[in-house]
Amino acid sequence: MSGDQKVRLGIVGVGDWGRNLLRNFARLKECQIGFICDSDEKNLKIASALFPYYEASKDYQKAIAQNSVDAVIVATPPDSHFQVAKEALISGKHVFVEKPLVLDLAEGEELCRLASDKNKMIMVGHIMMYHAATRKLREYIQKGELGEVYYIYTQRVNLGKVRNNENALYSFAPHDISLVCYLLDKTPVRVSATGSSYIQDGIEDVVFVTLHFADRVMAHIHVSWLDPHKDRKVTVVGSKKMAVFDDTEASEKIWLYDKGVDSKFDYTTYGEYLSLRSGDILIPKIDSVEPLESECKHFLECVREGKKPLSDGNEGLKVLKVLQAAQKSLKSGGTPVEITN
Repeated sequence: MSGDQKVRLGIVGVGDWGRNLLRNFARLKECQIGFICDSDEKNLKIASALFPYYEASKDYQKAIAQNSVDAVIVATPPDSHFQVAKEALISGKHVFVEKPLVLDLAEGEELCRLASDKNKMIMVGHIMMYHAATRKLREYIQKGELGEVYYIYTQRVNLGKVRNNENALYSFAPHDISLVCYLLDKTPVRVSATGSSYIQDGIEDVVFVTLHFADRVMAHIHVSWLDPHKDRKVTVVGSKKMAVFDDTEASEKIWLYDKGVDSKFDYTTYGEYLSLRSGDILIPKIDSVEPLESECKHFLECVREGKKPLSDGNEGLKVLKVLQAAQKSLKSGGTPVEITN
């Protein structure tokens, strides 16, 4: 489509997060919304009250088939992502799917094949890849500011909404898996995971995931909706410097620490010794653009200009492979699982 045309959107799923997507797309001049859908009458009423000028329907299939839209936003519960996205692709629409892409790898691969056959695009809502602080952290890593990266650990915990159709691994960890892979620009070769179900049998409320990369870099991910604190934190430890990204901070989101352990040669003893180094702390200025707004703008740009999304279907599959391997490890009590390409 031409660069000056507005992208016509349909939004399927206007629950809590779907309304966030609706709010962001509604204020972007690059698009116009053709319809909003939700099978839950309560969700639809809330969204319609906020945006009364959009056509509202409980029947997404009818809306997708009858409305003239270029792309469909899928923000339904994860267990319905496959069916809704598949029908949108079959109808000739580009698709934005909230994370995780789907819950089953084979279904994700089918969606990507279908998109390719239809010459349509899939973008997955890996929002942390569009966060200005994430990009700044990646820039530090790529420019060698931190030296050799040793390990990364993340925390995404709070006392929050308890899901009953996915565990904490599938609900929270896609954010951190996509973030770690984006920061390092590589994918893990092995994963192990442990966790437990305290509120609902068979649905883990807390999960600890460890990713192993081919170059000995490690990443540890802690996710939980059963925690006294709300933490959204990433720590990167390198040979030269260390960095902390705290997304709960209003403005000072990244702290860069000139700390490390130096190896020096002692000419008196002809031996090598290690010394601790503690230097300055740098707090860089980070753009205050809402990550979701950046993500939505990127999707519209890709539809209008035929670009490949940063978090395309293949990125969604990459994260899904890690999730599936982590789930297998989780159910086996933490046994490491190799990740195949």
